[in-house]
Amino acid sequence: MPLMPGAEPYRHHGGPVGVLVCHGFTGSPYSMRPWAEAAAAEGFSVSLPLLPGHGTQWRDLNITRWPDWYATIEREFDLLAKDCEQVFVFGLSMGGALALHLAAQKGADVSGLVLVNPLVRMPGQAHRALPLVRHLVPSFPGIANDVAKPGVNEGGYVRTPLHAAHSMAQLTRLVQSELPQVTQPLLLFRSPQDHVVTPASGAMLLARISSTDVEERLCERSFHVATLDHDAEAIFEGSLDFVRRLTPAAKG
Repeated sequence: MPLMPGAEPYRHHGGPVGVLVCHGFTGSPYSMRPWAEAAAAEGFSVSLPLLPGHGTQWRDLNITRWPDWYATIEREFDLLAKDCEQVFVFGLSMGGALALHLAAQKGADVSGLVLVNPLVRMPGQAHRALPLVRHLVPSFPGIANDVAKPGVNEGGYVRTPLHAAHSMAQLTRLVQSELPQVTQPLLLFRSPQDHVVTPASGAMLLARISSTDVEERLCERSFHVATLDHDAEAIFEGSLDFVRRLTPAAKG
C-alpha cells in the first residue's frame, strides 16, 4: 500500500545530542513532524520512524503487534546512540508508552523523556472486551483528529483495528509494571481536554515512576494531538529547553 501524504519517516543528522520521536497508535510521523523539525533546527540529530502497520490503511495495522512497533523504536534508538553522546525520547500517546518501555529497558542510556498525553492506562471499560470482540469484528470507529485547532487533520486511520488495539492494551499493562524502573528526567505535557487518553494515565505515570526530575505542564487550549494544536509551540520550546538543560554537549 502507498503511504499517506506526510507519513514518511524523518531523519536528520545533526550534532552529538539525539532525539528519538515516537508517534501514536493509528497515527503517523505526520503528527510529530513539526516537533521533529524543531529539534533538527536546533542542531540535534533526529529520528522519527514510521511504526509498522501505520501510515497506509488500518488493515495493515491489524496484523502487527506491539513488539513490532517497539522493535522499530529500539532499532532507531540504537542507531542514534551509536552516533550521539546523549539520546532523548519524545512520545505522543501510545508513542509515550513505547518511550516508557524503552526507558525501563535502556536505563541511563536514555537521557530524558518528553511525553505528550502518554497512554499508560487504557480509557474506560470497553477495552476489557477486546480479547473476545476482536475475533467477532475487525475494527471500531477511529480515534484520530482529537484536535481543538480548526482545519487540522492528523492523517490517522478512520478505523481502530481491534487485534492491534488488544496488543496495545497488553503494552499498557507491561508499562504499568515497569514504571518504577523509569528513573530518567521527565517533562510531561498533558491536555485537560483530552478525549482519547484520560487523566488517569498521567496520574498513574506520576505516581509510579522513580524519576526525581519531573515536571508536568498543562496544554489548556489543546486536545489529545497537542503536537498539532494550539499549544504546539509551547511543547516544542519547552522540550528543547529541557534537552538543553540536560546536555552539556548541546550547550557547547
